[in-house]
Amino acid sequence: QVQLQESGPGLVKPSQTLSLTCIVSGGSITTSYYGWNWIRQPPGKGLEWMGVIGYDGVTYYSPSLKSRTSISRDTSKNQFSLQLSSVTPEDTAMYYCAGHLGPKSYWGQGTQVTVSS
Repeated sequence: QVQLQESGPGLVKPSQTLSLTCIVSGGSITTSYYGWNWIRQPPGKGLEWMGVIGYDGVTYYSPSLKSRTSISRDTSKNQFSLQLSSVTPEDTAMYYCAGHLGPKSYWGQGTQVTVSS
């Protein structure tokens, strides 16, 4: 069973870069044809997909966040990471990492990130 666990600071100052890591266990992030996603949910709002890095390292981003988002991976540690630059209080949300393979999906428990000075 694939399991995911997010990690990173819970508080980020405005204008700084938010950095989160997702550690994957029970499966390799290079296994065909998995996609590894970052998704967030601001308080009182719905889920927002941020971007994905594929098993082959190819990335795709939400157009609304593309200019500020970078997703990378470390295959030696079987983990992938999110960087969101120039954050504002509107980036306050629960951040989730998730893996998908066809109709199957696996989610981390989420980590709360608050943007505040």
